[in-house]
Amino acid sequence: MTIPLQVQTSGQGPDLVLLHGWGMHSGIWQTLAKALGQSFRLHRVDLPGHGRSRHSEKATALKAWSESVATTMRSRLAGPAYWCGWSLGGMVATQLAHDYPQLVKQLILVAASLRFCQTHDWHDAVAPEVLQGFAANLQDDHRQTLQRFLALQVTGEPQARQTLRELKQRVFEQDEPETIALQTGLNILASADLRPLAGSLQLPVLLIGGAKDRLVSPSALGNVASLLANAKVEVMPDCGHAPIVSQPENFVSQVKKFCNHVD
Repeated sequence: MTIPLQVQTSGQGPDLVLLHGWGMHSGIWQTLAKALGQSFRLHRVDLPGHGRSRHSEKATALKAWSESVATTMRSRLAGPAYWCGWSLGGMVATQLAHDYPQLVKQLILVAASLRFCQTHDWHDAVAPEVLQGFAANLQDDHRQTLQRFLALQVTGEPQARQTLRELKQRVFEQDEPETIALQTGLNILASADLRPLAGSLQLPVLLIGGAKDRLVSPSALGNVASLLANAKVEVMPDCGHAPIVSQPENFVSQVKKFCNHVD
């Protein structure tokens, strides 16, 4: 049985579902909620084992996480919704768009890829040893591992200290994720390959990334776009892996424009 996930709903307008990244929780969207809530009915979801959501023993793969989100959201949506996923959340949203197309109108992928980890035929991605290092350190000190991952997200940004400070504040303002959820998330990032699904995704997709992103580079976004039938890429200057934190106004503007809700 799928365990219902925790969701915060606010704002008025068409439905927009927000899915956070690895080790995060729905509070990461807090700074954007007021601006986006003027145009959308927001649903900020805590992924399995993150924030206030419990982790199911059966939720050990990407499809299971997608199913949990879809089951939780189905009764809350008025119809096909806009879905926005950041990093790992983007992979969950992509899987969901494939498995439950009746729930998705348009897709916004933020610093997300169809394949997060490098392979012999997908070079512009994160090296396997980076994720292996996080997985190994997770056993010893998962809080320190989270902090290292946050630091990697802002590397190269002119405003790196400010962005990192806000990321840490948001992440640690709630209980830390369950270790099993962190392990599952890393396994998804290391092994999930959504490229075979790309051909079936005919809906409009907006790919938002940062010019300084060391995890999902602008060229990686271009590679993803080339596999999709209807994709647009927006790269934010002087921005790393967390554009929702480092450039919130620009991010909100891009989302509203894509969804035709320009003020």
